[in-house]
Amino acid sequence: MYERIQFAPGFLALFLLLFAGCAGSNATKDPVASEGEPASVTPAEVPETVPVHEPLRPAPVQRVDPAMARAGRFDQGKMWTFDHPPVDYFAETYGFTPDEEWFRHARLGTLRIPGCTASFVSPTGLVLTNHHCARSHAVSVALEGESILDDGFYARSLDEERLVDGMWADQLVGIGDITPAVEAAIAGIRNDAEREQMRQEVIKEVQEGIETEAGPGHHVEIVSIYNGALLSAYVFRRYTDLRLVLIPELKIGFFGGDPDNFTYPRYTLDIALLRVYENDKPLEVSYYFPMNSKGVKEGDPVFVIGNPGSTFRLSTVAELTFRRDVQEPALLDLIEIRLAALEALLDETPAEEQDALINRIFSLQNARKLYTGRVKALNDPVVTARRMDAEEQFMTAIGQTPALSEQYGDLIERMREVQEEKRAYGDAFRAFLALNPASSLGAAALRRALVVHEYAGLVDAAQDIPDDVYEQLVLIEDQPAALQAAYLAVRFQTWSDRFGQDSTFVVDIFGERSPEEAARHVVEHSMLTEGAAAMEALQTGSITETDPAIQVVGAIAGKLTAYRSAMAALAVEEQALAQQIGRARYAVYGVDVPPDATFSLRIADGVVQGYPYNGTVAPPYTTYYGLYDHYYSYGADTPWDVPARWLTPPGSFEMRTPLNFVSTNDTIGGNSGSPVIDPDLRLAGLLFDGNIESLSGDFIYLTDRARSISVDARGILEALDDMYDADRLVLETTSGRFAESEEEADAILSE
Repeated sequence: MYERIQFAPGFLALFLLLFAGCAGSNATKDPVASEGEPASVTPAEVPETVPVHEPLRPAPVQRVDPAMARAGRFDQGKMWTFDHPPVDYFAETYGFTPDEEWFRHARLGTLRIPGCTASFVSPTGLVLTNHHCARSHAVSVALEGESILDDGFYARSLDEERLVDGMWADQLVGIGDITPAVEAAIAGIRNDAEREQMRQEVIKEVQEGIETEAGPGHHVEIVSIYNGALLSAYVFRRYTDLRLVLIPELKIGFFGGDPDNFTYPRYTLDIALLRVYENDKPLEVSYYFPMNSKGVKEGDPVFVIGNPGSTFRLSTVAELTFRRDVQEPALLDLIEIRLAALEALLDETPAEEQDALINRIFSLQNARKLYTGRVKALNDPVVTARRMDAEEQFMTAIGQTPALSEQYGDLIERMREVQEEKRAYGDAFRAFLALNPASSLGAAALRRALVVHEYAGLVDAAQDIPDDVYEQLVLIEDQPAALQAAYLAVRFQTWSDRFGQDSTFVVDIFGERSPEEAARHVVEHSMLTEGAAAMEALQTGSITETDPAIQVVGAIAGKLTAYRSAMAALAVEEQALAQQIGRARYAVYGVDVPPDATFSLRIADGVVQGYPYNGTVAPPYTTYYGLYDHYYSYGADTPWDVPARWLTPPGSFEMRTPLNFVSTNDTIGGNSGSPVIDPDLRLAGLLFDGNIESLSGDFIYLTDRARSISVDARGILEALDDMYDADRLVLETTSGRFAESEEEADAILSE
């Protein structure tokens, strides 16, 4: 899945999937955001040792076919910005020259929702996105006795559409270049830290000014591209009244489950429909994408409009080497260990709470596959060779211009030195990864202890506790005691492995206990294990430095602070170098090379096209025949099981209807839910994933086998019409005519 995945803010512990895929951004959630589980006293099983993905060195470049080792024109991607759309390139490639109104329509018809993308598909505010983007929200509207994941949901009339609390949709209504204003303000400042501080102050001032001018219901984000070489103010109109209209059953919306995730051929109806309301009425919109009921064919151009989360295609080879050897393997270990703890907890979880836990497990499964692909890509000698060639070409171009050479000639070498300095902190990186109050990949007791410890004088002094401490603690939701014990045991084992079991702070934490015993001791005896008890302890002043969770934080505080200070200093230098390298790239290539993804709106061109795989050829399309073939091949109670209503499809259901298709569009996590449109601005499909070969896309864009996967508009309409009897939605998405109920739609269709 291409959901946008991100760890909560922490030092170098940022995601894009999960998740999981599907795609760091302030608009996204931690991949396993807590759903407020009750406490439990049964410790979960944890690994005896921490699995470590030892870094693999790529094969020597000389083993790579020289033709494959040369950088290609689009190795850095086709995620074009709406600030600088490639009109001439589109005309040259597709014989299609979109005008300003075409791009305006594409921009205003597309929405950004939490972690994903969506789009208007009717003039009355109907919004289409992915099942995996909406299902955690859909679960929240279930009434007592309902299981929306098991049974799906369809509002047969307007008054049955259900408000989804906390859901929002952003529409990009304006873009403005603020680069000159910021550059003028920081000109002449040579100190990196002072320059960055002034830069942030100016950006904040400009942002607040534009936001005031835009008025209520709008917010402004400053989008940095080319590592800060260009800065744009993106003005969004935010809609907060979204109501669930339709979502299929989980078995069909996530058909194939984790085994099929990031694979193709695929057979899934990964869709959900919501509606935007304003003043308690369906929103009237002028820009939307009607569904193309005739579809597109192989070779046809298609355009993906969406919000790709993050890529690292403009990073230096040295930065990618650090990722290969340190960062990505550590993140993969973190995901795998936490996922094992969650899966072990599932059988112990009450039935009414399993939906939320299942969603969290799916997100981490998605992230595991994503990061496995990243690690593999970074160890691919072809990827390494092409990135090295691109960097050499870049440095050659700089060297050919004396002014650029003088200003930027030593940047790549300086960046390499910074990465080597970071490498010296590799053990600490692994040990302290995701160790912050906001990360739900850590035990709640330890996260609360981190908050408490940050404020001197908190312990034994309730009257001195500032309000923001309580606010941070409220955001840390309870976890089952078994899960906390599992998370802590793994954390403790990592500290022992990385710093030595005889290390002073390790001895202070463990005493004579094993990591598992020490973890259970903290969970069973800390006042911070449960949120209510923690609040009461703070309010009464009864929490002391002898609390086991406080003792753990106290023991690691010195080493953690030293690590964070060192990494923060390196991060300042790294960011300054990245900004200068970005300016150098912009000076050499301009906007002919698209910038890295930033979870901001982009347009990616491509064509519908199959590809060779597994000794055969993957077709450009799959059909409902394939879905049923998988069901009958694998059987019930497998990831390829189907819901009850799909076991006996109506006679009118056309199984030959295209269900999924692949295309060469450049997409990444965050693109989930993106509309796939044809040159006439009709919806040809709904993007939901990429194939396994596309996982190198974080670092390079290759089209020989990498593909984006979408739900075909024809497959959507067939399911709406015959499986869900959603005539009013078929009518609305194909003709734009609005019916408040199925009965009204039937009357219109019979005219």
